[in-house]
Amino acid sequence: MSKRLFFITGNANKLKEAKEILVGYDVDSKKIDLPELQGEPEYIASEKAKLAAEMLKEPVFVEDVSLCFNALNGLPGPYIKDFLAKLGREGLVKLLSGYEDKSAYAVCMVGYCEPGKDSVVLKGRVDGKIVPIKGESDFGWDPIFLPDGFEKTFAEMSAEQKNEISHRKKALLKFKEFLEGC
Repeated sequence: MSKRLFFITGNANKLKEAKEILVGYDVDSKKIDLPELQGEPEYIASEKAKLAAEMLKEPVFVEDVSLCFNALNGLPGPYIKDFLAKLGREGLVKLLSGYEDKSAYAVCMVGYCEPGKDSVVLKGRVDGKIVPIKGESDFGWDPIFLPDGFEKTFAEMSAEQKNEISHRKKALLKFKEFLEGC
């Protein structure tokens, strides 16, 4: 008998990826408007999971993605969505124009919670650097993030290639390992 889990997302591609990784679990999605929390990525994922579990009265998991620039002490971090909306891709690149250090990392936090229990947060990370826009993508900052060890930005990679090394996949694999240990 598989354990039923709700992934709090309205994104069909994220749900598909989660189902492919969490084989053996009954994964379904629910779109819930959760507050845009502020704080460190671990806190945000933890609190979002707790809030969603309380609302649904079911086991849930959420994900929260950050793009962190080392020269800016981890900013924009969990606020990447807002930074991208206000500055655009070119503006994000320009944020580092006064710095020699262009290194960055992409982080996916998966928060899991069962009603009435504490949440658990698992982290997937990909190190890389910020580069001028290369490639086309509908997904936010993919054209400016070049993962370490690769010659293509996330936007220049095929979906399969990106998903194989992604921060989301790493976090979901840790989540699956956690679930199997329960």
